[in-house]
Amino acid sequence: MAKKELFGLCPYVTSQKVLTGKWSMYILYLLSKEAPIRFNELQRQMPVEMTHTTLSRQLKTLEEEGLISRIEYNQVPPKVEYSLTDIGAKFEKVLDVLGEWGEEYIDYLNQK
Repeated sequence: MAKKELFGLCPYVTSQKVLTGKWSMYILYLLSKEAPIRFNELQRQMPVEMTHTTLSRQLKTLEEEGLISRIEYNQVPPKVEYSLTDIGAKFEKVLDVLGEWGEEYIDYLNQK
């Protein structure tokens, strides 16, 4: 029996596949707090281990999924800005709840 493809049918599987990148939720969080934001500013706010290539790849994926928009200005030096799309902005409510849970879990870890 073939496994059923749940992407596009199950909201949990669909959400998980769209947010597959290690840094996708953090990028969405940063864009929800400050947008539009330029690439270099976004990279400065990322953890040290985030490389230029990894950030570029993750931004491209989020753009392909429709969660962020990329605006490239025709100027020298090049200027590119990122911001949340309408569907990406709807994820802010989820980020808020995840942040609350994360704070509670950090408290739990500190009590151990």
